[in-house]
Amino acid sequence: MDRLPFPAIPLLLALLFATSHSSTVGVGYISRLLETQGRERAPAAVQVAAAKGVLRRLLPSHHSSFEFEIISKEACGGDYCFVIGNHPAYGGRGTPDILISGVTGVEVLAGLHWYLKHWCSSHVSWDKTGGMQLQSLPQSGFFPRVQDTGIVIQRPVPWNYYQNAVTSSYSFAWWDWKRWEKEIDWMALQGVNLPLAFTGQEAIWQKVFKKFNISTSELDNFFGGPAFLAWSRMGNLHGWGGPLPQTWLDQQLVLQKKILARMYELGMTPVLPAFSGNVPAALKDKFPSAKISRLGNWFTVESNPRWCCTYLLDATDPLFVDIGRAFTEEQLKEYGWTSHIYNCDTFDENTPPIDDPEYISSLGAAIFSGMQGGDADAVWLMQGWLFSYDPFWRPPQMKALLHSVPLGRLVVLDLFAEVKPIWVTSEQFYGVPYIWCMLHNFAGNIEMYGALDAVASGPVEARRSINSTMVGVGMSMEGIEQNPVVYDLMSEMAFQLDKVDAKMWIDRYSERRYGSSVPSVKEAWKILYHTVYNCTDGAYDKNRDVIVAFPDVNPYSISVPNRSYHRPLSRWAILREKSASFDQPHLWYSTSEVIHALELFLECGDKLQESSAYRYDLVDLTRQALAKYANQLFLQIIEDYQVKDAYGVAFKSQKFLDLVDDMDELLACHEGFLLGPWLESAKQLAEDEEQKIQYEWNARTQITMWFDNTEEEASLLRDYGNKYWNGLLRDYYGPRAALYFKHLMESLDKGVEFRLKKWRTEWVKLTNDWQNGRNLYAIENKRNALYMSRWLYEKYLRAPGTYDQFAVAAASS
Repeated sequence: MDRLPFPAIPLLLALLFATSHSSTVGVGYISRLLETQGRERAPAAVQVAAAKGVLRRLLPSHHSSFEFEIISKEACGGDYCFVIGNHPAYGGRGTPDILISGVTGVEVLAGLHWYLKHWCSSHVSWDKTGGMQLQSLPQSGFFPRVQDTGIVIQRPVPWNYYQNAVTSSYSFAWWDWKRWEKEIDWMALQGVNLPLAFTGQEAIWQKVFKKFNISTSELDNFFGGPAFLAWSRMGNLHGWGGPLPQTWLDQQLVLQKKILARMYELGMTPVLPAFSGNVPAALKDKFPSAKISRLGNWFTVESNPRWCCTYLLDATDPLFVDIGRAFTEEQLKEYGWTSHIYNCDTFDENTPPIDDPEYISSLGAAIFSGMQGGDADAVWLMQGWLFSYDPFWRPPQMKALLHSVPLGRLVVLDLFAEVKPIWVTSEQFYGVPYIWCMLHNFAGNIEMYGALDAVASGPVEARRSINSTMVGVGMSMEGIEQNPVVYDLMSEMAFQLDKVDAKMWIDRYSERRYGSSVPSVKEAWKILYHTVYNCTDGAYDKNRDVIVAFPDVNPYSISVPNRSYHRPLSRWAILREKSASFDQPHLWYSTSEVIHALELFLECGDKLQESSAYRYDLVDLTRQALAKYANQLFLQIIEDYQVKDAYGVAFKSQKFLDLVDDMDELLACHEGFLLGPWLESAKQLAEDEEQKIQYEWNARTQITMWFDNTEEEASLLRDYGNKYWNGLLRDYYGPRAALYFKHLMESLDKGVEFRLKKWRTEWVKLTNDWQNGRNLYAIENKRNALYMSRWLYEKYLRAPGTYDQFAVAAASS
């Protein structure tokens, strides 16, 4: 299986790679690891069989039209590539049409996706965001032919990374094997070959800490609950949402083994976790002489040590290396293999106690020694978020950490490179290999947002820079299943040698996504490309729309520009006094243009409404426009309150609440915006009623209060995981707004100050009651998206004077 399928291809490849080979300095640094992984990869027959399994799940009626083959890296000029060609035995019906060859099963499937996308105008997306568009495929025997010499697509850099350390909680928390299998299929089709594999590690830790005399019961307050494991693993919190039942630990370990087995079969390089120094409190008593310090408060309301202030074992303590080695060895024992890459983020939002470079260097060396003790070929993969997040990391400290490990044994994720690239300001991470990543999404928030021009050019600019140490591209979002257009383009950049003209690319996107070329929707996507999907202001896009992140401030602290009700607002409201309780919504585009895009979407609705992808985009676009309208309506309510217009407050408050209910009905029109599946998937993993209650509380809490609160103080992370989901607006966001408006009216009616403390108390109670609720929510959509969107457009957006159509420059937003 190490031959090329076409006699003409070897010469073509030799010529191609002689002129376009694009490996960077950084790729040379990791060449030893790549060679080791190549030797240890699954046999070609196993990878082909796994790739065929993906094909059968993707195209059950067309699987006989394709044949797959594994070829050597040497046949690809020493790098990774796939080759798409006409099958040499093609003879019409009954024989394969297309032969796709690749260095691994991932390259083969990426080649399949490339062919379906660019030759058959098909589209691959998550089910929740519209799913697959395959209606444009021809019958078997009639697939489009490619040129006789075949199509050769090379990876410019070897790795395509996927996930963020917190995606496991924001998106994957309740997944079973059926859902994981779909995601691994999706990964392979996108060309992802370097995914995190964090599932089930708590069961491994249980076994490791047992060797250090820590009992199972002593770990009950160490692990967080199922929806908060990501932050428990990073040492930000402990015990919150727990304890974890033994059945959860056992169940997740079985699941992890299935995940790793499939990744191995496809030729992927899964990244396993490593020891970061985060330890249970009981370890202090077992090893009193060990250097164990207690970390500071991480976002608890009252620095409550019940949940915060975890314990960190100093990396310079000999016990650190012992535990690190034991953890690596236990994973190898349990899983039977490793791809030699381990993720460790010791300092993720946890600042080192001393800024002396020598001390920091000793920490880094010790962390790596723990991995290397269990795996001599270990390579440390580190999220670079700390260099963006924490001013502690000045050049001397950053260099000390990055240079504490032998060159080629540390790889950094430039986690937010599409907005805030660190490679530019750090001399390419001071010579250390890195992966250019698109973070894009925080907390799985739902917001139409993207930086398509940056995505289309950033990785290429980084790779072509002088002495580039870039070794991969990646998608490091905190939550998935949103903004599919952004991920479609970003995954393509793993195979693009040159910059992509995003304007031309978007022109073809709608035809692939909906299976039909409709001029009005193409025009709509041109508008979306240069508005919501081309943010250039550099601001973090954390959704703070008023509906899903209601301001917790005295209404007099909000400054609203003077205006007549007959004239549109010119800019957002600002706070008279800075307050952490009111993060202004992010707006970087002309809302009037986006409304026009919605009009174009509605215009072609009768032609496209059978497409699930179209219905998803229509609901999302309508939701986006209405959410920004709600922000402005809230400001009008505040302005009326400040001038003591009780009638205006009452009338517009009711209008706001009606809008929330109407948006809830809109979100019921597509399964991608339903609360029910999130809650039901949590309960389905439970073994008994007690676990159902615990898991559902975890699921409800993450998307509302998130962390702890008192009776009078909301969580500092409230609304961080907010979602525009059907059921959540009706039963939580709407009632919360109603409480605030009630206190506005009471203040005006009685001539007293706004009772901020009373409002908070009632809001916190509402939240706690909802988090402990057990009411059921829809898991399937049963409404007509086109009808609902048209109705809401007519009700709120079309009539003159009801919507503030204004453009806001980035500097004034």
